[in-house]
Amino acid sequence: MAGAPDQLSLVFAALADPTRRAILSRLRQGSATAGELAEPFHISRPAVSQHLRVLEKAGLIERTASAQWRNCTLRTEPLDDVSAWIDHHRGLWNERFDLLDERLRELKEKAGND
Repeated sequence: MAGAPDQLSLVFAALADPTRRAILSRLRQGSATAGELAEPFHISRPAVSQHLRVLEKAGLIERTASAQWRNCTLRTEPLDDVSAWIDHHRGLWNERFDLLDERLRELKEKAGND
């Protein structure tokens, strides 16, 4: 039976949604309240809050309370982990594609000689 999702899975799941990616893009400009983040979207405030919970669980944002305001701030550390994972696997995939290219060339040459 599968356990709780690992952090990398949470980050990929959070990034899979275009609204959450747009929220992260907005937060690159600086901290914002949930209300400010909700403005450009045609979805309910509770829906935005749900997106923020997903991003927070994935570690992609941090929410802090200041008086009656809750500010959201971008956290890039999980993106660094994703980037490292992709870079590692990109090397493996490139090696396999190179081997496949080489094998296809050999088959093509062999077919041309027959």
